[in-house]
Amino acid sequence: MVRDTILILENDEASRAELADIFRNKYKIIEVSNEKDGLDVLRSHAPSLAVILVNLTIVIKGNFQVLQKLSQRKFLNQIPFIMITSEETVEYEKKGYEYGIISYIRKPFYPEAARQLVDNVIQVFQYKKQLEITVKGQTEKLKKQNAVLKVMAEKQKHTNEVLIDSLSNIVEFRNLESEQHIKRVREFSFSLGKSVMNLYPEYELTAEKIDVIGWASSLHDIGKIVIPDNIILKPGKLNEDEYEIIKSHTTKGAEIIERVIHLDSELFCEYAYDIARHHHEKYDGKGYPDGLKGEEISIAAQIVSLVDVYDALSSRRVYKAAYNTEKVYQMIINGQSGVFSSKLLKAFTEVRKEFEVIVKKYCDD
Repeated sequence: MVRDTILILENDEASRAELADIFRNKYKIIEVSNEKDGLDVLRSHAPSLAVILVNLTIVIKGNFQVLQKLSQRKFLNQIPFIMITSEETVEYEKKGYEYGIISYIRKPFYPEAARQLVDNVIQVFQYKKQLEITVKGQTEKLKKQNAVLKVMAEKQKHTNEVLIDSLSNIVEFRNLESEQHIKRVREFSFSLGKSVMNLYPEYELTAEKIDVIGWASSLHDIGKIVIPDNIILKPGKLNEDEYEIIKSHTTKGAEIIERVIHLDSELFCEYAYDIARHHHEKYDGKGYPDGLKGEEISIAAQIVSLVDVYDALSSRRVYKAAYNTEKVYQMIINGQSGVFSSKLLKAFTEVRKEFEVIVKKYCDD
């Protein structure tokens, strides 16, 4: 419906008639002299009203009761209101603006100024309402699009996780390590990653990054699928040449991830490559394959390095029995299984009990 009508709510007959004459050539005019009739017109003609000219002294002089009632009924959000007044005090004007009026028409009336004021108010208000409708429509459209994208992302994430699980299960089968090794390493990584995030914001970890690190940790030993059986399954101590071959699983794993595994998440591929190559680096520079030292090792690789050691110590392998979690904790804290940063050890201490719960939850049959 076209908004082509002006409602004049004014008890003074002469003022009402004068205003009607000013706007009659361009707009339809409805004149009322009291609050009750004004509300009736608002209820019945609201969609066609372009602007309301209202005199607030209808009830009691100087009282804003009319405007207050109109504001409570939400009319001021739907139609622009202009006050008819002879008042000139700043406080009076301020009060009207607080209730939501758009402007003032002062007595005595100047026809050209009044017409221009009303035309401007109507144009701006209608543009504002149209803009709100457009923004609301675009917002709803974006919400629907985001909902679709979210569903698609969840499906893709699930597909990626199934693929990662399948690949990691191949490594477990090939390596004859404990059946729940990958699950524990993943859960340990989630837990330790959250602790690092909360304690050390300088690493700029987020919940999303921690989730990716956890899943990327599943492929940390994928390079072992190319290590010969007689070495990877050897129950006794490895000789120097055999140890060098075992160590190559880090570079082989990074190569497999770079050349063979193609997932749609660039962040996952970056983390998976880094973790596969560097999860045996040590904070004192005595790790392999690149001899990285200190913070040259990414926080992702540091996290997976510690949890991999924890799981290796707390679970049974072909070459050793499992240590209890108290013993494992002390060995890591005391540096018996390689040097870790003081920050990482602090974060590890914070989630010590969580690790013990994970060990029990994903225990080997």
